[in-house]
Amino acid sequence: MDIKKGDIVLRLSYGKDVFFKVESIDIKTQTANLKGIDVRLCADAPLSDLTKPGIAELANYRARSLRLRVELVNRALRYSRSVRNGSKKKSSPDYMNIPGRILHLDGDLEYMSACRKAYEELELVNHCFHIQEQEQPRHVEALLREYKPDILVITGHDGMVKDARTRDGVDNYHNSRHFIAAVVRARAYQPSKDDLVIFAGACQSWYQGLINAGANFASSPERVLIHCLDPVLVVEKVAYTPITKTVSIYDTLQQSVTGLKGVGGIETRGQFRLGLPNLPKTP
Repeated sequence: MDIKKGDIVLRLSYGKDVFFKVESIDIKTQTANLKGIDVRLCADAPLSDLTKPGIAELANYRARSLRLRVELVNRALRYSRSVRNGSKKKSSPDYMNIPGRILHLDGDLEYMSACRKAYEELELVNHCFHIQEQEQPRHVEALLREYKPDILVITGHDGMVKDARTRDGVDNYHNSRHFIAAVVRARAYQPSKDDLVIFAGACQSWYQGLINAGANFASSPERVLIHCLDPVLVVEKVAYTPITKTVSIYDTLQQSVTGLKGVGGIETRGQFRLGLPNLPKTP
């Protein structure tokens, strides 16, 4: 089968479990570098192990994917609206709602665009940048200084290397070392886990390493695949939890697509603030 860059493919040896896009092909080794379409996984596979989905199979997948994305955003919207509506009780003054501001660094351009769209639907102030995983440590501090966010997302694609013998150590992962280095740089800028909330990681990332580096939330405790919108679903809860409360860890992690197997975290203070008076928006 003729496989080329940009094709949508499935791996036969994994039972065609994940839809991938071909990022590049090594002609010498007859190997393709792959990135998941809806999951933040990077992998490589022999060309002989790849097959293209049929037209109907691909159409069904895209339809399921779209339905899931709509469902996820709507679920998050219900929570954010309940918080905003709670500040508008008739007996209360007309408060100004100020959810946490987000800086999002993403190694995948398409995922970044999907996350930015979700943030906007959730009425969250966000600054999203497409930065390759290996470049994120170099850029993160300057971006933090410029945008001064309450919440930082460091993500992209990751995965355990094919011959990994243990779950521990950055050498067993494609991009965990870069995510960890970016978290370390961010914590050098802002050590407080309440003043800067960090979500870090992607599919199968080294969870313990990311938490030890200073992340509040990270993937992936059971080294499972995470959905491209999982970072959004987690930080949305942080952004809309009042600053006077700690985020419900269990509820927050359960809101993610992959749940406790895919995302873990530590006790964290919310980033939602009220203000008075509620001034009209300027055009």
